[in-house]
Amino acid sequence: MELGRSYRENDEYFLMFAATFLFGFVLYLFTLRRRRRRRREKKGGAGSMEIINGAYKLTSSSEVNGHCTPEDIAGSSDDVIIVGAGVAGSALAYTLAKDGRRVHVIERDLTEQDRIVGELLQPGGYLKLVELGLEDCVNEIDAQRVFGYALYMDGKNTRLSYPLEKFHADVAGRSFHNGRFIQRMREKAASLPNVRMEQGTVISLVEQKGTVKGVRYKTKNGQEMSAAYAPLTIVCDGCFSNLRHSLCNPKVDVPSCFVGLILENIDLPHINHGHVILADPSPILFYKISSTEIRCLVDVPGQRVPSIANGELAHYLKTSVAPQIPPELYKSFIAVIDKGQIKTMPNRSMPADPHPTPGALLLGDAFNMRHPLTGGGMTVALSDIVLIRDLLRPLRDLHDSSTLCKYLESFYTLRKPVASTINTLAGALYKVFCASPDKARQEMRDACFDYLSLGGICSEGPIALLSGLNPRPMSLFFHFFAVAIYGVGRLLIPFPSPRKMWLGARLISGASGIIFPIIKSEGVRQMFFPATVPAYYRAPPITK
Repeated sequence: MELGRSYRENDEYFLMFAATFLFGFVLYLFTLRRRRRRRREKKGGAGSMEIINGAYKLTSSSEVNGHCTPEDIAGSSDDVIIVGAGVAGSALAYTLAKDGRRVHVIERDLTEQDRIVGELLQPGGYLKLVELGLEDCVNEIDAQRVFGYALYMDGKNTRLSYPLEKFHADVAGRSFHNGRFIQRMREKAASLPNVRMEQGTVISLVEQKGTVKGVRYKTKNGQEMSAAYAPLTIVCDGCFSNLRHSLCNPKVDVPSCFVGLILENIDLPHINHGHVILADPSPILFYKISSTEIRCLVDVPGQRVPSIANGELAHYLKTSVAPQIPPELYKSFIAVIDKGQIKTMPNRSMPADPHPTPGALLLGDAFNMRHPLTGGGMTVALSDIVLIRDLLRPLRDLHDSSTLCKYLESFYTLRKPVASTINTLAGALYKVFCASPDKARQEMRDACFDYLSLGGICSEGPIALLSGLNPRPMSLFFHFFAVAIYGVGRLLIPFPSPRKMWLGARLISGASGIIFPIIKSEGVRQMFFPATVPAYYRAPPITK
């Protein structure tokens, strides 16, 4: 009240005070900004860089190894820089180079890697591979054809086949050694004259007035610092990316870890099918990766696995996991544990949440991850590459970074129906397939197995979603809640009771609690109604 009276009595004085305060505050911010800029320039002159939260920050063009001049950028002969030569990077390099782009690929390690994920390509992903002209990369590495899944639970099993009747006979899933697949794609990309593939470690993105102009990287020997410039830099350096923090808002979750083993010289019970065992506490996967090898992936909930060094993990596998696998595989499973040939890897999920940045784009696991249970990662990456290729094809010149950035915002919307369907299915299916002490969750798990066992649309619809052949969000939503309603119906028929009705209500509530948070993180509007997003209609910039 006293302040109000003072204001009325001294109106002019108050306005003068407010104006003075505002001017002083703006002057303070301007001074603070200049001090920070000077500190960055001093650090840049010393060739140093700042690391924030374990990630290299975006550096200005005057940092590290001198200044980046307009002549440096204009003198670059590259159209696109690709950071990373994994599945996404190699496929993208080949695709853009085929369209006449000059591509510079920088990869940390060009030797063949031995990984335990990225080994199963769904039929939808294979179709994208064909569309990109890369199908021969799986035909030359002893890849195994996959026609569906066998699902095991509590002594029962059912077989789910991909709906491939309307496709060419060659269309199927493929399983293989991830390292062999990537090496073959690298070789194919490097065979093009306008692709330069170089081994080096990218340290930071080079920024000038808010636009990414290229990258700073250490050469193969790790000693010399170099710079590369191009009008468009595409970052696809994998799940451990140190560059994503500058280009998106990463919210990485690690729901579980995979323990990987290879069983040799034995066949799966259902030939040419992946095997999923709904075990306690979480699923176990088996699929062939060569004519003589079967990959086994044991999911262990949480961010850590029992110690390998002191034998805790081997004991866990023998006592808790082995009794739950098909008896045909038991002896081989125990034998590989005794040999000590065990690998582990955390399973990451991260919804796509980009910061549209002129001159740069994120792709692959650096941009978007989902639980690998459904093997959808490569399908999403290859689908994104087809989309980027189609968006860039009409453009002759990529140098107008601001206009290009606005145009490429359509990529984030156009990819959503496919990517979000596969992402949501992976997250929801993992939660449903995990064992739980909660009675409603148990009923949901049982209902899911029985629903898929019904055949017809009840199996063809979900497996079409899983395979990437029909990645439609509404179909996913329909089948997920059809499973929940089917579970409620099993409870209430033939004689409903208050206890069963309450359990049915909890089942529906639990199903909603599984899928709706995932859909929310993916973006309801972009996932179900992409045509209502303005970026959906972005037209290519008009080139003079």
